[in-house]
Amino acid sequence: MNLYRKIFYKNIAALVGCAIFFALNSCEEDLTQIDKNRNTNFPSQVINNATIVQRDSGIVKLRATAPLIEKYEYIDSPYIEAKKGIHILFYDKKKPDLPGKIDAKYAKYNEKKQFYEAKGNVKIITNENQMFAMQSIYWDQVKRVIYTSDTVFVTDKDGSTLVGAKGMKAKDDFSEYTFYDNSGDINAKKIPEKGR
Repeated sequence: MNLYRKIFYKNIAALVGCAIFFALNSCEEDLTQIDKNRNTNFPSQVINNATIVQRDSGIVKLRATAPLIEKYEYIDSPYIEAKKGIHILFYDKKKPDLPGKIDAKYAKYNEKKQFYEAKGNVKIITNENQMFAMQSIYWDQVKRVIYTSDTVFVTDKDGSTLVGAKGMKAKDDFSEYTFYDNSGDINAKKIPEKGR
């Protein structure tokens, strides 16, 4: 009887061992399958009350603040997003003490392309104190170009206005710009020569 029990227990132990082996192998396969189908479009970093400073050769080029910034880096085209709005100060080498300003309700930055987009009541104030208002704007840092196809409202420091009904294109330091289908009462001498 003791021999029978020993054989019975050995058989049970072998069956349990096989069951555990198959269970582990099936779990391992499931984990592999889950890994293949894993969603990578989630923020890898979340920063509340963020301040970001961008420098070039030690000189501050841009300073941004936002209530919430999320970084998505586990995808093919990584980006940084400010869903709750953003305030940016951008600095020009010619006037480093007078930064320009950009405010928007939403912003996104594509790191690989060095490309910004801002949407929702976008306001830009240049270091010459001109104000540009529109619903969206795009900034290609590589080409150093800012553009939009939205209606652009420009107010100069003396109160004169200009409307670009079909958008604008400008150098990112606003030394040159072009308005499309424009009207208003701005003094043409105040518009850079290449932008007229």
